[in-house]
Amino acid sequence: MMIEQTFVMVKPDGVQRGLVGEIVSRFERRGFKICGMKMMRIPRELAERHYEEHRGKEFFGTLLSYITSGPVVCMILEGENAVSVVRTMMGKTNPQDALPGTIRADLAQVTGRNIVHGSDSPESARRESNLFFNDYELQEYRKPDEEWLFER
Repeated sequence: MMIEQTFVMVKPDGVQRGLVGEIVSRFERRGFKICGMKMMRIPRELAERHYEEHRGKEFFGTLLSYITSGPVVCMILEGENAVSVVRTMMGKTNPQDALPGTIRADLAQVTGRNIVHGSDSPESARRESNLFFNDYELQEYRKPDEEWLFER
């Protein structure tokens, strides 16, 4: 069993459309533990560091404008193979290519407004978690239903 943490962000379009509860609920119903959560407006400098890998691409400026345009909800989720499972639950980046039942297929229309971000690797999860959360904002606890979620 590979218990890991991943970083998830409900983007400004998801917050503005009132979808935070639905998105969080999907992850909780799947059995993920929320170890940290907060609402914030991302400063431009933090957005630049978060999307560093896209610097120099033609959409970089538009991406920064979008992600800083309104509040986001950031989360650290924990569970078995959290990075890959969360990415599968989110669906492909382009909602038109995402499988039915995924967050993006069910709730979004276009790539530029695709509701949610999730780390694409354990390394990215650690980097993004460290960008958005301090140690004291993350909680360790045991959920009473863990024995019914995981084989030990």
